[in-house]
Amino acid sequence: MPLDPSFVGRTYPPTEPYQVGREKIREFAAAIGADDAEYHDPAAARAAGHADVVAPPTFPIVLTMAASRQIIDDPALGIDYSRVVHGEQRFAYTRPVVAGDELVCVNTLEDATSRGGHDFVTTRTEVSTAAGEPVVTVWSKLVVRGEG
Repeated sequence: MPLDPSFVGRTYPPTEPYQVGREKIREFAAAIGADDAEYHDPAAARAAGHADVVAPPTFPIVLTMAASRQIIDDPALGIDYSRVVHGEQRFAYTRPVVAGDELVCVNTLEDATSRGGHDFVTTRTEVSTAAGEPVVTVWSKLVVRGEG
């Protein structure tokens, strides 16, 4: 059943703050093979102009993926997550994520279309500090495969 297009534009409540830690950044960097010193060493990060260890550019997926559950789990929208494949991801930064940041996500369902028996859902997540400073906007496209 196609997704209800009236959900486009719906914004969900802010998430609980996510505390960005050095070890989480280091673990993420190691997992993706990013060995830049700024991702691991506070002194190298400070020398590069950051307050602490800086996160690799794709790090916000850690918190935005969890935050997107607000949309995916919305029973009124009706996404069958067992049929979802990841289609696309992009990031637009205001500033880098650094250890010590306390980040909040606000999700919006930006687009929902159906083509060829499949549903395409685009979410936009505004990531800001708990104090309201914008950090990064993350767009994610999900494809909900049809049953045919």
